[in-house]
Amino acid sequence: MLAPYACQPEASHGRLHDEGMSTFRSPFQRDRDRIIHSSAFRRLKHKTQVFVEHEGDYYRTRLTHSIEVAQVARTISGVLGLNTDLAEAIALAHDLGHTPFGHTGEDALARLMQPYGGFDHNAQALRIVTRLERHYAGFDGLNLTWETLEGIAKHNGPVIGPNADEKHKHDPDHLPYALDEVNRAWDLELSTHASAEAQVAAIADDVAYSHHDLHDGLRSGLFTEEDLMELPVAGPAFRAVDELYPGLDRMRRRHEALRRVFGRMVEDVIHVAQNRLEAAQPQSVDEIRHMGTTIIRFSKPLYQELKAVRSFLFQRMYRAPSVMEVRAKVTGVMDDLFPLFMNDPALLPAEWQEDIRAAGDETLLARIVADYVAGMTDRFAIQEHARLFNRAPVTATI
Repeated sequence: MLAPYACQPEASHGRLHDEGMSTFRSPFQRDRDRIIHSSAFRRLKHKTQVFVEHEGDYYRTRLTHSIEVAQVARTISGVLGLNTDLAEAIALAHDLGHTPFGHTGEDALARLMQPYGGFDHNAQALRIVTRLERHYAGFDGLNLTWETLEGIAKHNGPVIGPNADEKHKHDPDHLPYALDEVNRAWDLELSTHASAEAQVAAIADDVAYSHHDLHDGLRSGLFTEEDLMELPVAGPAFRAVDELYPGLDRMRRRHEALRRVFGRMVEDVIHVAQNRLEAAQPQSVDEIRHMGTTIIRFSKPLYQELKAVRSFLFQRMYRAPSVMEVRAKVTGVMDDLFPLFMNDPALLPAEWQEDIRAAGDETLLARIVADYVAGMTDRFAIQEHARLFNRAPVTATI
């Protein structure tokens, strides 16, 4: 039984291109399945989370991260009476627009695309699911429901208007071109919050990376368990394990402690959401959208503690000298490939040439080149760079 403030499948705004209902799947289950079977989702297997994908088999990639986010989203949604299928679909789609090399690649491509309307990975995810996936006879993209598209666009909150967070806010007259294109075709109500399911997907992203980046940082040797003992959230978790299991071997101790960090985050989100929902008593998903604030969030005490953890990760992991060395190398790969393809678009594969011929101007050509480069996996970008520039492949050791 779904809560009254959940997204009800039978009340969906539908799809831009009308399709008959499935006989055995809800609209949101169908969205989830289309995302899982998309080419862009498969490519996440070889895209960076923090470390370049080929550096080690144990580190998270965008694919394993997305699966973890979806698992957290289903758990939280189920407890709150939300639509677990919609939350899962948004969670699985939220990183589809990422470039190779994680945020380093995105920063480089955003800079290279600045003269042509910029680049934003959330907007690119919309472009992928509405335009670039070309497998169906009746339409480009995946023809997802309005609710899933809304969740991809606004899971971090409104993107325009007074309620938009400064971190994600855009000038309504200068939206990222990919977002603007989708929104013109189908109004996503960009000034309101998204559904509770989309908000759950966003907080699940925070939970997942805050947890697994501690795991990956430990495995990489960038910091130690003793370092984490000095941090809020993590330190108490290690001490609790030591009290319950004195003398536990290092790997089990690490896992036991970090799963307690994970559990505390999830339980905190659920507790806060239950209290806020009880106080607000929303009776529809539209009431959630127009509350003017997020209903799904961390408590203030835990949020402050997690800020300290993220500051630690920023200094010791994301900006570690060895990681920065890799960032510089892969930025060079992006800086070489994009202008090369702009100057000689014939280098793109044959299936891209029809779009290139139809481009008409430099801006449209740049957007096609950005689509191609953004869709590359880490390993393919490195291989193509080595082939096209006759250089040894970029290597990295953490």
